[in-house]
Order: sequence, then structure tokens, then C-alpha cells
Amino acid sequence: MEIITKISDLRTKIKEWKKEGKTIGFVPTMGFLHEGHASLLKKCREENDIAITSNFVNPTQFGPNEDLEAYPRDFEKDCQLCKNIGIDVVFHPEPNEMYNNPYTYVNIDTLSSTLCGKSRPIHFKGVCTVVTKLFNIVTPDRAYFGEKDAQQLAIIKKIVKDLNFDIEIVGCPIIRENDGLAKSSRNTYLNSEERKAALCLSKAIMKGKEIISPATTPEIVLNEMIKIIENEPLAKIDYISMVGLDDMQPVKEINKDILVAMAVYIGKTRLIDNFIYKV
Repeated sequence: MEIITKISDLRTKIKEWKKEGKTIGFVPTMGFLHEGHASLLKKCREENDIAITSNFVNPTQFGPNEDLEAYPRDFEKDCQLCKNIGIDVVFHPEPNEMYNNPYTYVNIDTLSSTLCGKSRPIHFKGVCTVVTKLFNIVTPDRAYFGEKDAQQLAIIKKIVKDLNFDIEIVGCPIIRENDGLAKSSRNTYLNSEERKAALCLSKAIMKGKEIISPATTPEIVLNEMIKIIENEPLAKIDYISMVGLDDMQPVKEINKDILVAMAVYIGKTRLIDNFIYKV
């Protein structure tokens, strides 16, 4: 496994592999890898001749009062996990390798106006920009993203379509702890009491899955889920919403493919979870 920090060095390697007719798979990450990331990396390894991951905490997707500096990092451990899986290259650039002032941004309308996009106004502009840059650098045949970040996945698929990237986007299922909590790098922020409290997210997801149907209404489903979250004293709801899977806009009835998504603060830690319902 090779660690590459310079764009020019990575491009040289990729050109060689492309000349040899090798397929390239890519998993973009911000590091501090867990089993959720590992599932993406394994699928990438299985489906491609060359498997590349990026390990880059992207500054442009963090707002001024968010946790950029505190975001957990353990590059050595990340590299060991990647090596064990058989990843060929870890791309680990510094911010000044990826960005020059003034910044050029990639943005998307509509899909980014709800859910996390509403709560974190600059977030998806940063995500769209860094992913576009990474796609241009790596030029993969396939790229792998987790379904836990369902809005992000929908936005990436839209970018690939609208900007004519010749890349297959592969969505991979949410990986959960044994007690149901969705795996997240931010779970490490939780103390033992908060960790127990965080289970209200997956309990609300299970309740929503249980009662959703075309015969019910978004209001009924969301109210039942909200009750579960509000019953936990350490939880504070950022949003719990039901949107169309195609446009990320709120729905008034359950008559098409749906995303039910939430962001909840447990203490100071913001956690997300979701489920998809297909009619």
C-alpha cells in the first residue's frame, strides 16, 4: 500500500494503471475509519483492479462554529485498516494541496436546501466541491458512498449526472453497532450516558419503519418518531423529516420513494440516521 500526498504523483500512478486497462475504485473519506467505512473499502477492493481511498478532513464543508479542529483523526490506525483490506493507495493531501485562494466552488440547488443542507448552509457546497475535485484527480470507474449520508449520496449522484462524470456511484448500506446505533466517527464524542441516550435515534427509525405505508401520512409517522426522541432528556432534535428520494423535498403523502431522515443532538454531538421506504 502506498501513501500519496501530492496530486501530481497520484495522477502519474493513475495514468499508468489506465494505460494497463485496469479499473479504478475510489472511496472518499475524512478518516477516523470505522466498520462503516470498512464495508465501503471492502466492496471497492472486491469490484476493482485498483482500490484507492482519500483521507482528507475537508475544511470547506465545516461552518465557522463546527468541529473542524476537534474532528477525530487517527491516520496511523486508518492506514492499518486500509492495508488489512488490501487498498492500493491512500491519498492524504494537505489542505493547501487541495485548495488555492480564491476558492472555486461547486454547488447544487434544491437537493441541498433541506435536511442537513438547511441546518448546515455551507456544508454541501464544500462536499460538492471536494468530491468534484477528487473525481477529477482520481478519475475512478466506480466510487463508493454510505447510505447513512443519504442526502449526500443523492447529491453526488446528481452531480455525476449533471456534470457528465463517467463514474458509477455505488451506495452501501448503513452499518450499525450491535444495539442499533449507526456507526459514525462522531460517536467517539459521546460519554457513557450520552451513548445510551443516542439509542433513541435507532429506536425512532425502527418505529418509523414499522408504521410507514401508503395508507398512513407523513405527519403520523414523524409524530411517532418525534415522541421517541423527545422522551430522551439528553436529545435535542435538529430535524426529523420525510422527503422525496428524488428531490429531497418534503412530501404530503406517501406515494413515491421516500427518505425519512433525522439529525439529533445528544449533548453537544450531532448524529444522523435515516431509512428509505420504496412504494
